[in-house]
Amino acid sequence: MAQKMTVPAVRARKTICRSTDGASGDDHPLVMLTAYDAPGARMVDQAGADLILVGDSVAMVVLGYDDTLQVTVDDIAHHTAAVARTRPNALVVADMPWMSYHVSVEETVRNAATLIRAGAQAVKLEGGRRRLPMIEALIAAEIPVMGHLGLTPQSMHAMGGFKVQGRDVQAALDLVDAAKALAHTGCFSIVLEGVPDRVAARVSETVDVPTIGIGAGPDCDGQVLVFHDVLGIEHQILPKFVRRYADLHTAGVEALERFAADVRSGAFPNADESYAMDDEKADALGLYGAA
Repeated sequence: MAQKMTVPAVRARKTICRSTDGASGDDHPLVMLTAYDAPGARMVDQAGADLILVGDSVAMVVLGYDDTLQVTVDDIAHHTAAVARTRPNALVVADMPWMSYHVSVEETVRNAATLIRAGAQAVKLEGGRRRLPMIEALIAAEIPVMGHLGLTPQSMHAMGGFKVQGRDVQAALDLVDAAKALAHTGCFSIVLEGVPDRVAARVSETVDVPTIGIGAGPDCDGQVLVFHDVLGIEHQILPKFVRRYADLHTAGVEALERFAADVRSGAFPNADESYAMDDEKADALGLYGAA
C-alpha cells in the first residue's frame, strides 16, 4: 500500500541539492496533477502522483469561464471536498482564488481555514514579497503554504496577459529574491510557472525547498500539469509546455456518437440491457411483446 504523502515528506524531497559537479539528489522529482472531482482524484492517485492540486484552473476547464478570476473560495472548497472524500495518498493542495488573500491577514486566514476544513492539507497562493504577511499568518495558524511565482494567472491584467516572466536580468534577479523570501518565510514548496529554464534552475539551486515547474524547464524539483491538458479532454489551444498523453476528447465524442446512433437505430438497449418480467405476470397485467 502506498504511503500517505505529507507536507514534511514533500519538503524533504528537495532533489536539486547540487554538488559542484552538477549532480542532483537521489529522490525522484515530485509529480503534481490537478483534480477537481472524485473520479479525477482517484485516477491521479492511482497513477502515483505525489500531490493533487485543486487548482483555480477549475474556472476554465470545468466551470466554463475564460480565466481564473471568476472562481470563489466556495467553488474551490466544493471541489476540494470532492477530491478529499476519496482519501488519496497524494497530498491535497487547494488554490486560494483571487481576492481571497489580498485584502487583510484576517480574511486570508479565514478563507484558508475554509479550504482546510473542506479537506485540503495545504493551500497555494500566488505572489512574492507583498504576500509575506499573509504567508506568515497562515503558517502561524499551522496552515502549510505552497508559494507560486513567475507567471501568476491571477495577475494577468497587471502583467498584460499570460506572458513568460523573468526574461531580463533584473526580473530574473527579482524572481530569485522573491523565491528566497518565500522559502525563508516558511513555504514548504514553490510553483514556478512560465519562467525561462535557466532562471528556474537558478531558483531551484538557490532555495532549500522543492520547486515545482509548469513551463519552467526540466531543472525544477517536480512538475505539474492540468489534468484535462494531460488527458486531452478538451481541444483548447495548449501552451508550449503542455504534453498531451491521451486524446480523450476525440475518443469520448466517438463513443457518444456510437451511442446516439444505436439509440436512433433501435440497437440500444437490447434484451441483455433490459429487465424482463416472466410471461405469467405479464399476461396477468395484460402486457404483451418481447420477453
